Amino acid sequence: MAGFGFNIVQALVTDISPNTKVKEAMNEINAATRSKQAAKEKAEADKIVLVKQAEADAESKYLQGTGIAKQRKAIVDGLRDSVDSFTTTVDGMAAKDVLELVLVTQYFDTMKDIGCSSRSKTIFVPNNPGALKDITQEIRSGFMQAQAGQT
Repeated sequence: MAGFGFNIVQALVTDISPNTKVKEAMNEINAATRSKQAAKEKAEADKIVLVKQAEADAESKYLQGTGIAKQRKAIVDGLRDSVDSFTTTVDGMAAKDVLELVLVTQYFDTMKDIGCSSRSKTIFVPNNPGALKDITQEIRSGFMQAQAGQT
């Protein structure tokens, strides 16, 4: 415009109206950018959920292990007290004999619990008169194998 004697210092543009195809292209670019950002955010949220679930699972397993260890310690303490009490009360009983008796008792308690469970289907248990002797022999054999493994 300088050739015509006008000097434009500043021009205020308030309404731009580009071609319809240009507007659609710009809208698609904006939509794609937002979709991409939304996908990133969703993936990050899924990652956080998976990490938190893994942490919760690990903590749960740790607590279960601690509970089982405490339960086993209580069982061993109870067995030790039972054996000590029985051997001091009944003369001639060795700790090994008392422990075998306690284990056979626990075996039958377990069989009773399995039989009374509503989820039990079928269990095969020897029912002849020598079955108790066989069970006792198996427990005794297990003790002997354990002792042999320790030496």
